[in-house]
Amino acid sequence: MDGRYAPSPTGVLHLGNLRTALLAWLFARSARSRFLVRIEDLDQGRVRPGYAERQLEDLAAIGLDWDGEVVAQSARLDRYAAAVEALASRGLVYECFCTRAEIRAATEAPHGPLPEGAYPGTCRDLTPADRAARRADRAPALRVRAGAAVVAFEDRIMGPTSGVVDDFVIARNDGAPAYNLAVVVDDAAQGVQEVVRGADLLESTPRQLWLAAALGVPAPRHAHVPLVLGPDGRRLAKRHGAVTLDEVAAPRAVAWMAATLGLPEATRAADLLDAFDPAALAREPTVFSPPV
Repeated sequence: MDGRYAPSPTGVLHLGNLRTALLAWLFARSARSRFLVRIEDLDQGRVRPGYAERQLEDLAAIGLDWDGEVVAQSARLDRYAAAVEALASRGLVYECFCTRAEIRAATEAPHGPLPEGAYPGTCRDLTPADRAARRADRAPALRVRAGAAVVAFEDRIMGPTSGVVDDFVIARNDGAPAYNLAVVVDDAAQGVQEVVRGADLLESTPRQLWLAAALGVPAPRHAHVPLVLGPDGRRLAKRHGAVTLDEVAAPRAVAWMAATLGLPEATRAADLLDAFDPAALAREPTVFSPPV
């Protein structure tokens, strides 16, 4: 099944990121499918020059190849605007003027079936006069009317999973499309059939599946792979030491990844294909120790 890896060019990829990229590549290539790379550069406040090029170099250094042109989300804004318009034409979009502090305060009390931290619908039923008055003070974000829908799916690693979909943001108040919208539009447009990504994104999947259904586009299958954690139990980061290809040579990095995945010793991604079995992957995170 055609797969992809979609990094954000906000920093150097660490070994945990590269391990997820390797797994996405192994899933696709072991199925003799396409593997795509997409640069998710919509958060212009965090994107830094040169990082996209460096990330592609690091992917190639561990032996990953990809099909076709590398797509950047910043070149696809018209597609996201069309998707917002399609949803709005069906009455599935409303303006939201809430600040983060206001949302936190509103969600301190229970709100029926919505999960903790979900948007409780404060702006959902504002009158036109209310919206006009608030628009004079603050530009609105755009949210969908999801109606607390329950979405269930079968994750290839984590098994049966479900979640309640709140009225999530699809366009920020600065006009930028939100991640959940862009990723659904792009995966459908690129023909991505299976999304392999870190387990930290599992909770966002019901939103994306709901949105794919609302837009009438094919929804990919998902495989959420365990993260790499530092010795302190937190997600791997620079603070944990030698965690990038600046400090660890690519062959040693691949050997470390293979060992953490229970695969035979190898120094090139291609040497792992014959032994790779998605069904054998563990669900538990890996605790990082520097490659030797």
